[in-house]
Amino acid sequence: MQNKGDNVAEDPTKAMTPVFRAAEAGRVLAAGVRAGVLALGTACALALALPAGALAKTPQDQLIVGMSMNNLLSLDPAAATGNDVVEIAANLYDYLVELDPQRLTDVKPGLAEQWEIAPDGRQLTFHIRSGVTFHSGYALTAHDAAWSLQRVLKLNLALATAWKSYGFNAGNAEQLIAAPDDRTLVIRLPKATDPKLVLYTLATSVSSVVLDRRTVMAHDRNGDLGHAWLSTRAAGSGAFKLDEWRAKDVLLMSRYDGYWRGPARLRRVVMRHMTESQALRLMIERGDIDIATGMSVPDIQALQRAGDLVSEGVQRGTMYYAAVSAREGPFADARVRLALRSLIDYQGINASIMPGYGVLHQRPVQRGLDATLPEPGYALDVDAARKLLAEAGYPQGFKTTIRVLAESPFINIATSLQATLAQAGIQAAILPGTGNQVYGAMRERKFDIIVGRGGGGAEPHPHSSLRALVYNPDNRDEARLTNFQGWRTSFFSPAINARIEEAVTQADPVRQKAMYQDIQREFEREVGAIFPISQMLDTVMLTRDLRDYHGHPAVTTRYHEVYKQR
Repeated sequence: MQNKGDNVAEDPTKAMTPVFRAAEAGRVLAAGVRAGVLALGTACALALALPAGALAKTPQDQLIVGMSMNNLLSLDPAAATGNDVVEIAANLYDYLVELDPQRLTDVKPGLAEQWEIAPDGRQLTFHIRSGVTFHSGYALTAHDAAWSLQRVLKLNLALATAWKSYGFNAGNAEQLIAAPDDRTLVIRLPKATDPKLVLYTLATSVSSVVLDRRTVMAHDRNGDLGHAWLSTRAAGSGAFKLDEWRAKDVLLMSRYDGYWRGPARLRRVVMRHMTESQALRLMIERGDIDIATGMSVPDIQALQRAGDLVSEGVQRGTMYYAAVSAREGPFADARVRLALRSLIDYQGINASIMPGYGVLHQRPVQRGLDATLPEPGYALDVDAARKLLAEAGYPQGFKTTIRVLAESPFINIATSLQATLAQAGIQAAILPGTGNQVYGAMRERKFDIIVGRGGGGAEPHPHSSLRALVYNPDNRDEARLTNFQGWRTSFFSPAINARIEEAVTQADPVRQKAMYQDIQREFEREVGAIFPISQMLDTVMLTRDLRDYHGHPAVTTRYHEVYKQR
């Protein structure tokens, strides 16, 4: 994907609007910005050197963002994974269609002025607006849009997964995705699916951006379709153009004056790699940055109490979860998995650890959708867990491991889980690590328990979450369905797989909703291997002079209209 509110509202679109605007008042101190780029040590030194009461600010025509770039590994839309790159891509490139950040199920025109869905739901026809140019000066046409999608499938890298789930592949891409003329793009679906879901993918997946094919192919090396070049560069038509990206340091974007919607109000966007919450807090308190993301809850709460800044919380569709390997060992037994479900202190975790990070959610389908069932009310019940473990042949418990990212809130959740597992005799050693170490072990199906975060969620559709967390059409090791977290856990239910495949093709919305609700009940009965604990809440701190910044639940936050009022 992708996540906003707290409780499931009767109007699903209202439940999916950004919330938690808070704490606007006070003043912001700042240090100078040299050439629009802040080196953290220099900025902090300048800020601390300011006399009391000094009023300096970031440049009015520049947006300075503090963020972690640890998971920003590539800029190539065919390979770029993680939330961080989505926001970058949404400003460097254009999508065919976009989702309204206030009403996620509303699809709005992007590069496509209008579109039609065939009566049988198997073909989508897009009419591309004229007058759009890439940053290179080349005119954007439907041929670029078709080639961009074909390229994702031909390279068959990480971002091809969603399209392959619809039945596309490298062999049929050119036949099914075509531009009969400069202004028309036709996408024929290889198998029946919900065309709304395809529209949502086109609006949210980095794989769906339209590339400048002539510029990219000018850098083709040995048939890589420009992959090596595009990994650190961009070739788009968005409101901003990429000036430079230095991994785990800085990313610079400047305004593209030829943008078809008109020039952005800001001249430059500077994204700084900052991983320490206290450094982010210092920088935004003093006005050295305009936006701080990825801060710890205590620092966020301290800033909210101070009232000098604005906090905005946006609910994402991804879940914080505990996942187990059902491949072999104790967790292959549904009774042991059921015991684990009773050994998670959902309420305690969400009350003490998750404020600012997430909100209680225990279903595999994200909150706020019409088909999402009410919370099941799972709670810590050590006695019930002990009985189940005894029935499964583990009356004294057993030893296991918990792999987890060595950062908040993951490590805190793991520590809570370790303590509650111990109450039932399960001795769990915590193995903290990097993203590659934790999720790499999960992709290799070599783990016991993982505390992580994942799922679909960018697309406001039940299938997005189920495809990511539950669906596992081929449980063989050699299948290597590594982007399906259901496959990673080795949880395999032919009945649930069949229901997921049937539901996404159901044209009647009433029947489709009932089918998705039945899938959630079946997942509960079979005790799946992923236990959602909390749905992600992304809390961002903003300076109070920032205007028209709207964090997008699908992470496609755009800066075109953002400005500073001073």
